[in-house]
Amino acid sequence: MQGKVTPEQGGAMAAVYAGIDVCKERLDIHLHPIGEHFAVANDAGGWRRLKRELARHQVVRVVMEATSKYHRRAHRSLDAGGFAVAVVNPLRARLFAQAIGALAKTDAIDARILALMAERLDPAATPPVREIVEAVQELTRARTAAIAERVAIGHRRTTAVTAFLRAELARRIRTIDSHVDRLEAEIASMIAKDPALARRYAILLSIPGIGPVAATAIIANLDEIGQLTDKQATALAGLAPFARDSGPVQGTRRIRGGRPNLRSPLYMAALAAARCNPDLKIFHQRLIANGKAKKIALIAVARKLLVLANALVSSDRTWTPVRP
Repeated sequence: MQGKVTPEQGGAMAAVYAGIDVCKERLDIHLHPIGEHFAVANDAGGWRRLKRELARHQVVRVVMEATSKYHRRAHRSLDAGGFAVAVVNPLRARLFAQAIGALAKTDAIDARILALMAERLDPAATPPVREIVEAVQELTRARTAAIAERVAIGHRRTTAVTAFLRAELARRIRTIDSHVDRLEAEIASMIAKDPALARRYAILLSIPGIGPVAATAIIANLDEIGQLTDKQATALAGLAPFARDSGPVQGTRRIRGGRPNLRSPLYMAALAAARCNPDLKIFHQRLIANGKAKKIALIAVARKLLVLANALVSSDRTWTPVRP
């Protein structure tokens, strides 16, 4: 990665920071503190031009927002070109803009805000996700959407009166079932073909409570697993309780933020773990006995489950029961 330019290395050249506002068709770029702004197409030709401009100005940090998929190939191209790129949560960028009094919002302004953010907060560079992980993530989200559609159609079918409509909805449910089966087969095939993902999948499945759906969700939505601290892992999953204290008032700790596509499957896994995982079953029962609400106790189980998964992946070993 390119480092900051020192006076000895760069003739006292000031460090330059780039903010990139991403949309489907183009990238808006602002260079701070020189105040230069330009735009390029969000395609291979645009990325080549972008890298030439950044190299010409000796840019030391690039910040762009996460945009589901439109930033990914540009991020990968910049990373391959040796640039340190931080991908930040759009909410974090918007809160930063409000904190410095920038209330207007355009593509050019957003690019400038991101460049200022690069200088003042110096966010850590984000390595791009491997393409196979992105593919598994896309298929996993398609499966989640199909399941939600199947549930919605099932509800409609239960309230339908007309026999014809009930038959049509039943036909659509069968079609969706076939679609889900094909998605699951393709996901399993992709994971099996990649040794690193296959090993991670085996480790996760060894944990009582984590089934194929939860294991796939972790692989797809927490590629950093095994490289995180316990607090980092639970925060990314949206399972970390945050304080809400003010003066003498101690508010109730609540979970917030995180990745919903990861949190929901972990919650379902916690339901199973509270019944079949010997250690977590005892932990769950103790929380209930101490007066914890059932949902709070399940969130605590989900948190423990993720911490355990993170530790096992980090040490590259499968789960084994604790002997008395």
